[in-house]
Amino acid sequence: MDTLNRPIRVLVAKVGLDGHDRGAKVIATALRDAGMEVIYTGLRQTPEMVVAAALQEDVDAIGISILSGAHMTVFPKVKALMKEKGLDDVLLTGGGIIPDEDSQLLQEQGVGKLFAPGTTTADIAGYITEWVKKHRDF
Repeated sequence: MDTLNRPIRVLVAKVGLDGHDRGAKVIATALRDAGMEVIYTGLRQTPEMVVAAALQEDVDAIGISILSGAHMTVFPKVKALMKEKGLDDVLLTGGGIIPDEDSQLLQEQGVGKLFAPGTTTADIAGYITEWVKKHRDF
């Protein structure tokens, strides 16, 4: 991250009724430890709330933690709202319990890499850092 003029800003969100936020908090802490500025929205966010917060906070990436099985609804909705608000140069990534086939479909729709349980936090931080270096104009 030495070549960037400021820390990478990441919004970590839990969308819907999924109340399990331990993983999201672990990721938020790990990204913060990697030198990123992290905004954690807390539980029970709507896609609209997530995109509004991302816009207000001027983030480089949105990370959604999802364990509820609603990933095929949540990610496309957030992606559509991002496009509507002009956040085309913001990474939408995330993780949780997402079958490989669904992950591939979502990536074909413009969602970034999705991480399964067991992925190292270093891999996640590295992916976000490399994506931001390539796609964001500092």
